[in-house]
Amino acid sequence: MDSRAEKAEAVYTRLNGAYGIPDWRPQFEPVDELILTILSANTNDRNSLRAFETLKARFGGDWDAVRSAPLEEIKEAIRVAGMYNQKAPRIVESLEKLHREVGAYSLDHLAEMPVDAALDYLQSFPGVGHKTASIVLLFCFRKATFPVDTHVQRQSQRLGISRAKAAPLEVKKDWESLLPDADFYSLHLNLIRHGREVCDARSPRCDECVLRSLCEYPQSQE
Repeated sequence: MDSRAEKAEAVYTRLNGAYGIPDWRPQFEPVDELILTILSANTNDRNSLRAFETLKARFGGDWDAVRSAPLEEIKEAIRVAGMYNQKAPRIVESLEKLHREVGAYSLDHLAEMPVDAALDYLQSFPGVGHKTASIVLLFCFRKATFPVDTHVQRQSQRLGISRAKAAPLEVKKDWESLLPDADFYSLHLNLIRHGREVCDARSPRCDECVLRSLCEYPQSQE
């Protein structure tokens, strides 16, 4: 390719051709998304969703009841997500912060905030890093921020979009500089799907990959 920008556009286009363009439609309320992403640390999507659903069911979907509940009850509800000794206090502290600062269990005020300010605000919650904050802003508000998980990081490095040892924040900045904001949601979801189904960490199926001719990884293995 003549440039990384052209490669980035080609990656976006080919993945859309392979998997379609996902419709942006928030699946969860912003506070729900925040709690779910706290639960998702160091576990898979299936277990974090099970923990989230159990937590909601146990307390009738009432975040005020969760905030005031004994920690042991919360830990038991989210046990399947692992690291419950850390995650339960983080959930309570996050709800306490909202209760204290907003007076409600709502993040709707983020809709009017600039992206950088909204990222900083979310990262002030316990256990919330840049990826989690980006997920909440992209998925719930379609803000112009590009979350980078292990699938996105691995493929960005293999493709040559980012340096071989680029950290997640560098990968994020690379994509944000190469594609328009409107492409972030589709690309993020399609890279994750492609990483799970084709571009595996240990055994990538390069012969079946729609990105093969764009990718630097196959040549590096010859």
